[in-house]
Amino acid sequence: MRTLITTAFVSLDGVIEAPGGEPGYRNSGWTFKDIEFDPAAYELKGREQGEAAAMLMGRVSYQVFAPVWPTMTDDFPQYNAMPKYVVSTTLTDGDLVDNWGETTILRSLDDVAALKETDGGPIIVHGSATLNQNLSDAGLVDRYHLLVFPVLLGAGKRLFSGTDKDKQNLTLVESESYGNGIQKLVYETR
Repeated sequence: MRTLITTAFVSLDGVIEAPGGEPGYRNSGWTFKDIEFDPAAYELKGREQGEAAAMLMGRVSYQVFAPVWPTMTDDFPQYNAMPKYVVSTTLTDGDLVDNWGETTILRSLDDVAALKETDGGPIIVHGSATLNQNLSDAGLVDRYHLLVFPVLLGAGKRLFSGTDKDKQNLTLVESESYGNGIQKLVYETR
């Protein structure tokens, strides 16, 4: 069974929307504004790229990443080469870019659960607020890689839904604090 890993930049109040400057959100780019850059805080990101065997995204994140990431050959070489899966009920094969490697459209969370049952290494989820909420609510996430930033954003898309569900315990397997206030928290689900 494959491990499904959610990775996210998250504000202290749980917002994950537009951390890198994606348009349409008033606090867009919040990971870079007023927070001193510390390369040690991003070590996890490089490790993830080496560990992951496939990438999973929702439609919105795919449409944001697909025009940009294939051109970033120095920054994302392993991500660009690995298989990608997009969970969408509306995308068609004609909507997929042809310069970002093998991409498969999945139509449901049942398809994601079936993908987890296949052979292969870890599957990493980037961005994809709505997908992450649905994956978490369905109990499909095995590990969370979180970089928690010392900001409160108030409104914005959140990592976790407000759904009333059974408690899920997590085990902290790695943590570190950085001088710029970022906290690295890696949790495995139980």
